[in-house]
Amino acid sequence: MEQSLSRDVPAAYVHQGDCHMTGKRSRGVARDQALRALTDGIAPCPHCRPDTELGILD
Repeated sequence: MEQSLSRDVPAAYVHQGDCHMTGKRSRGVARDQALRALTDGIAPCPHCRPDTELGILD
């Protein structure tokens, strides 16, 4: 999960573990945390599409 620049926003994106777009503000999280973040409205990375990999459909 990539953290936001602002402390007021918990995360900017959810990435897959091998995404080439992860940056210095990223940290690994458990699968259930990633699912919760995606269902709570944290955006999936448009490059690695973790929502597709985790089976979340729009």
